[in-house]
Amino acid sequence: MTKADIVANIAEKTGVEKIAVQATVEAFMGEIKDALEGGDNVYLRGFGSFIIKERAEKTGRNISKNTTIIIPAHNIPSFKPAKTFVEGVKNKVKVS
Repeated sequence: MTKADIVANIAEKTGVEKIAVQATVEAFMGEIKDALEGGDNVYLRGFGSFIIKERAEKTGRNISKNTTIIIPAHNIPSFKPAKTFVEGVKNKVKVS
C-alpha cells in the first residue's frame, strides 16, 4: 500500500476531498518527523510508538579492501507497534 492508496481510501471512507486528505496525511507525517528530529518520541495509543533508538559505536569491515572502519554511535527512527495492533495482525494475516 502506498501513500496515494492511503489517501484514496481515507477520502473514499470519509467523503473528504483527496487534496484535503493528502494535506492532512502530509502534515501528520511531518509532525512525526519533526518530533523525532527534535529528540521526542511519538506515542499513538492502540497503534504504536515512533521512537528513537540509539546505536552504539561498532567496528565494521570493508571486505573488498580488507580494512576495518569504526562506525560511530548514532540514532535511528524506529516503530514499535502496540500489542493490540500486533495481535490483530497475527490473527488476521494469512501467510501463503
